[in-house]
Amino acid sequence: MTSQKNKSVSIKKYRKKREINLGIILFSIVFIYLIVTVLLYFTGDNISAYEVREGSIVRDDSYTGLILREETAVTADADGYISYYQNENSKVKAGTNIYALSQQPLDTEENVSADNQNSGVSQETLSGIIFQMQSFNENYRPADFSSVYSLKNEINTSLQDSYSETRMAHLGAVIEASGQEVASYTTPRDGIVAFTVDGYESLTKEDISAENFDNTEYESTVLSDQMKISAGDPVYRLITSEDWSVIVPLDKETAEQLIDDEIASVKVRIDKDSETMRAALSIEEKDGVYYGCLDFDNSMIRYAEDRFLNVELILEDESGLKIPKSSVVEEKFYVVPEDYITTGGNSSSEGVMIQSESGGVEFTPVEIYDESDEGEVCISREDLRYGDVLVMPESSETYTVGKTKDLQGVYNINKGYAVFKKVSILCENDEYYIVREGESYGLYNYDHIVQNGSSVSPDEVVFQ
Repeated sequence: MTSQKNKSVSIKKYRKKREINLGIILFSIVFIYLIVTVLLYFTGDNISAYEVREGSIVRDDSYTGLILREETAVTADADGYISYYQNENSKVKAGTNIYALSQQPLDTEENVSADNQNSGVSQETLSGIIFQMQSFNENYRPADFSSVYSLKNEINTSLQDSYSETRMAHLGAVIEASGQEVASYTTPRDGIVAFTVDGYESLTKEDISAENFDNTEYESTVLSDQMKISAGDPVYRLITSEDWSVIVPLDKETAEQLIDDEIASVKVRIDKDSETMRAALSIEEKDGVYYGCLDFDNSMIRYAEDRFLNVELILEDESGLKIPKSSVVEEKFYVVPEDYITTGGNSSSEGVMIQSESGGVEFTPVEIYDESDEGEVCISREDLRYGDVLVMPESSETYTVGKTKDLQGVYNINKGYAVFKKVSILCENDEYYIVREGESYGLYNYDHIVQNGSSVSPDEVVFQ
């Protein structure tokens, strides 16, 4: 009995089986992924994004141009002191009194009776000016500020006509009161009267030379009341046509570019009053110098007093989407007739029917990147293989894939990966393109694109 009580019992320890902690595993995976992502970000090429915005590019060149008109310097028939019936830039009809010559100066400042002088502006003229200003005020837009100058010119014309009538009546009264024998002279043609002469009145496009543009030597004579005139001296300038031209000297590179582009007309901005007009353009070469001939058929009276004008040729003025040049890449695509595009499979995705070696057909979804007016579409070379035979839906006609086309485009990264979008370039400067907005398969305002298009590949995941 005693020996049984003293018998020792061996007790063994068993290790408890550890349970797998799923949370720790998931945390480890995420942690490793973050470390790898950070390392790749700092060691790899960083991809910069650019937000597409609407913009415009204006390319203009400034020149000092020489004005040519259909004009004549009219000379005096006799000696005497000149007095003018008309104001400068007045429109006159043939046979209208222009000036008078007297042996002694006339006192045109002398007061005459109220019956013989109409010194004010007529109520009809004032009413017309008020109506013009009201109409302008109702339709004015800040973006069209140059219309202010148009209003100014219209009012000036109305006042000129009124003042001419006043001036004629006043001078007639002065002549009658002077008791002198005064000879009056009329204009031979309809036209616009100007009281400056410079010797360029008979200059034509064929006579132009480089010396004509040296305005440091340019002199203009202003003709005014009570000047002593000799027979044969110019007494006024008569402009007889609304057609006029501005001649600008061009460098050879610009002239050849305009010729190559076959530009027949150009938008012109005139610095004097910020007026923008359209001019017919022709290029002439003479003695090794190129000249641009800008021909206008309206608004001549605004610049009747000028011989030289500072003008800007607006060679490009395009609006659209503004993108960096560095974003644009060129990719090659397969060209497939649009008739071979269909829908099928388990979705409404677009695709093509590809003929298998056994003679059957299989629907393959494809991504379309462009379409043409000729009924062709561009498909990624990742979706098709060279030599694939396509079957037209509901027909036995086939097409063998092989024709390719290069497209210019950018990589859109709105969805976090690079998607090619074609662009149609309208114009450019040193850093940016203006591309067409709202095209099918193209870009839209506020899209995000890769700033350096060559730094990514199609469908590459991009972290912004």
